[in-house]
Amino acid sequence: MAELNTKAPKGLNDRLDQILPRIESEDFLKNQGLGNEIGFYVFDYPAECELPVREHLAFMTDKLTKRGRNFVSINLFETIIELLDSRKLTERAFKVQKERGDDALFNALKGPLEQNRVADFIASKIDQGSDNKEQTEFILLHGLGNAWPIIRGHGLLNALHAKVGNVPTVLFYPGEYDGTALKPFGRIESNNYYRAFKLVP
Repeated sequence: MAELNTKAPKGLNDRLDQILPRIESEDFLKNQGLGNEIGFYVFDYPAECELPVREHLAFMTDKLTKRGRNFVSINLFETIIELLDSRKLTERAFKVQKERGDDALFNALKGPLEQNRVADFIASKIDQGSDNKEQTEFILLHGLGNAWPIIRGHGLLNALHAKVGNVPTVLFYPGEYDGTALKPFGRIESNNYYRAFKLVP
């Protein structure tokens, strides 16, 4: 695994700086100009730049909150823990990993953390405008690197399609996305084809 950089390269910094105006734009918030497709987006970045991306996300979400934006920011690794805690499976999971290893843990968690269960949990955290409440404007999903391979980017986004309505959703992806295929960490070949928009070129 590549060593994590604490400072983002200039090209990535330029892209990070474009996120805030992009997600506050009318086109993004109202799903305009998408050709009737769902407003799902991917922001890909080198996995070794996780720390500066995480710092920028913290800065950005703080600014969005101060501006009164109604959004949901979800750390996918923390979501896994919450789901396991809710079913009292966390300690059992630790025991399986310690006694039988990572592969056994992964197999044991396939059911409890199936992508649709994770998607349902995420959907439960957003408000789609019912009961006279203001609708969630957008969803930010991050922390995928820590949650992989239990959560896969393409599988989660597919599961979310029918659950979050027209709420624009952004997945921060530690890897490469070319507009059709997701490549985890930029080095693992896969057939994870998924149609989403690149948030920032």
